[in-house]
Amino acid sequence: MKLRVLFLLTLLPLFAIAAPLPIPDHGPALRIQGSNTIGAALGPALVKGMMEQQGLQAVHAEPGDGANEQRVVGKTRQGKTVSVDIAAHGSSTGFSALEKSAADLAASSRPIKDSELVDLEPLGDLKSPSAEHVIAIDGLAIILNPQNPLNTLNTEQLAQIFNGDISTWEALGGIGGPIHLYARDDQSGTYDTFKELVLRLRGKPLAPSAKRFESSEHLSDAVSQDPQGIGFIGLPYVRQAKAVAIVDGDSQAMLPLNSLIATEDYPLSRRLFFYLPPSGHNPWAKALVDFAQSGKGQALVAANGFIAQQVQAMNVAPRPSMPGEYQAIARDAQRLTVNFRFEEGSASLDNKARQDLQRVVAYLKSHDKLNKQVTLVGFGDAKNDPQRAALLSKLRAMAVRRELVKRGVELRDIRGFGAQMPVAANTADEGRIKNRRVEVWVY
Repeated sequence: MKLRVLFLLTLLPLFAIAAPLPIPDHGPALRIQGSNTIGAALGPALVKGMMEQQGLQAVHAEPGDGANEQRVVGKTRQGKTVSVDIAAHGSSTGFSALEKSAADLAASSRPIKDSELVDLEPLGDLKSPSAEHVIAIDGLAIILNPQNPLNTLNTEQLAQIFNGDISTWEALGGIGGPIHLYARDDQSGTYDTFKELVLRLRGKPLAPSAKRFESSEHLSDAVSQDPQGIGFIGLPYVRQAKAVAIVDGDSQAMLPLNSLIATEDYPLSRRLFFYLPPSGHNPWAKALVDFAQSGKGQALVAANGFIAQQVQAMNVAPRPSMPGEYQAIARDAQRLTVNFRFEEGSASLDNKARQDLQRVVAYLKSHDKLNKQVTLVGFGDAKNDPQRAALLSKLRAMAVRRELVKRGVELRDIRGFGAQMPVAANTADEGRIKNRRVEVWVY
């Protein structure tokens, strides 16, 4: 019987050896298409790890048939060659390839779009928990040349800059003359994310003058060499450039720090996905998804510069801008690096939150904190009635409590802070969804 790797293994070593997978007589065992952010390095690293776990030997990557394509190759003990093809031409190409049966697994640095869901209906529900898998958290960094004196920008300014409404550094209080824009290409999930989080919300298209790049590395290097340059990039690709702190609405200014991205508080944080068709999927694709969620897989996520989904406790310094009761929690407890969020327009936990339940319970068990040592803190989006916002935020915390109680956790307290301490602007659905969250604090 095929071994199923449990989500709780994100915190535990993998002791079992996966059942051997069928070796195809010809062609690749697995075809992955989609995100350049995933496909450049993280995807090949996860494939190598999975293949080695399967007992393959001499596993290595070699160039594929085209630009931004790789082939990971290994040999069975009997000397038979096994290969996995990875094409990294942008998130949208992954879903197109699934529809055309040209890929077994789609890698995406954005959620699947409604139109893509409809196109892929014959393969099953790609939004179901068995299909949509968050494999890592990434942050979009806004990068400048290291000599640029600016340290903070807000999302409104970003929209005006990349639309061309703000065209000089002097208009932002800086120096340097005309602003030079650098952006990913239209196929990129990085560009899709920037467009969704920054441009579309303000009704602004990208300026035609922006230089476009298929490669994240090339974009970052170009900005780091241009004193007038600004660009957006996935977190691992900041390289020699300078990242600035970002403000969204009434949020605090936040740098793309690991802890703020892990909780998805950072305004330009995003999830990286594998999409596995529920109908008739390739067993190698399922094995890769399971490996990516395992402890070894998440260690590779971290080693490749992304944010792993392993739960850790962190200290939070109380600030005067925090509610007094929240400051008291921060003084006495540590916050876990996970936020529970919900499906759009629903009180149901989203797919990542369902996985995170297992991770949190495993953390609590391993640290002997199952008995009244956990406080849940709920937040919401702004309402006309602050009391209603406070009630809804507490109800969200209660929804998480129900799930934890089912798994043997006895809580210390639940609190609701309404629309206080927003992490995103409440002017659009995306921001309101981010603000509807539940934090986990341990004593």
